[in-house]
Amino acid sequence: QVQLVESGGGLVQPGGSLRLSCAASGFTFSTYAMTWVRQAPGKGLDWVSEVNSGGGSSYYADSVKGRFTDSRDNAKNTIYLQMSSLKPEDTAVYYCHASLWRTELDPIDDYWGQGTQVTVSS
Repeated sequence: QVQLVESGGGLVQPGGSLRLSCAASGFTFSTYAMTWVRQAPGKGLDWVSEVNSGGGSSYYADSVKGRFTDSRDNAKNTIYLQMSSLKPEDTAVYYCHASLWRTELDPIDDYWGQGTQVTVSS
């Protein structure tokens, strides 16, 4: 059974830090690109960050670049999102997304986690 389980969300003060985790199972984790996507209240999905299957390349949305760090541990089938200098506008449900690609133009498969709530408020 394919599962992506996010954890680590919660309530944090502005300027604080939080680390999210996404534990994967049921598929060949090391071959999938892993992405964090978030949905703020009343808004659509926003891409946050991505780490390639090999873990050698990470990409970030401009809104989080310099504050968030994405990483993966293929041995643990887990990705992490280290968030610092958090702002109220970072408040959202954060989802873990796995995708398999033959080429950058040929997506094959993808899975979504259930999400974890991050609330940044004073």
